[in-house]
Amino acid sequence: MRSPRRLSPARAAVLDLLKGQTEPLSQAALVEASGLHANTVREHLDGLRRRGLVRRLRAESSGRGRPAWLYEATDNESTASEYGGLAAALAAAIARTSERPAEIAAAAGEEWGHELARDRGAAPAVPTTARRHVIGLLDELGFEPEGGGSPDQVRLTECPLLEAAHRYPEVVCAVHLGIVRGALEEYGADPTGARLVPFAEPGACRLVVPPIEGPGA
Repeated sequence: MRSPRRLSPARAAVLDLLKGQTEPLSQAALVEASGLHANTVREHLDGLRRRGLVRRLRAESSGRGRPAWLYEATDNESTASEYGGLAAALAAAIARTSERPAEIAAAAGEEWGHELARDRGAAPAVPTTARRHVIGLLDELGFEPEGGGSPDQVRLTECPLLEAAHRYPEVVCAVHLGIVRGALEEYGADPTGARLVPFAEPGACRLVVPPIEGPGA
């Protein structure tokens, strides 16, 4: 499993635009500068923020209405290092103090999965799209999902918390599985059958998410 994940050319281009500015930019300014559709720019910004590469802040108020969001690049190297260290410390504390570390970690992951899905505009009324949306969510989080050997399998070829997962797989991997289950539920799908096999093969973990039958799956 590789870490950290490489950005797609389009996402890297949006990041480069921000790095080249002396002040934060609005989404509208990024749309004009990049020539991309507003929805595409928003998706890239969301993905960059989840990876700690971009931060957003409110513009100063200039009258009526809510001020726009502004975006600027961050020093991801130090941010990622601090985030990984914090994750390892929390995982160590859970493993040391809890009688049921995997259960506690999975519950925390499920809550996080619900929140992440809501942030992405989860539509519980369309459960048949849940699997596709959750795999997209994992892609945004940096897991680089790929097709597995069967329709119900997904290979996760990268991990945003690789060092912590190696040291405390019972905790960290349980959180990751919890994210999947929580997001599936938020999209209105039954998470029963979803499971994660950490480091199942060289370079990848194996996630099992049974396809949801029906149109739009």
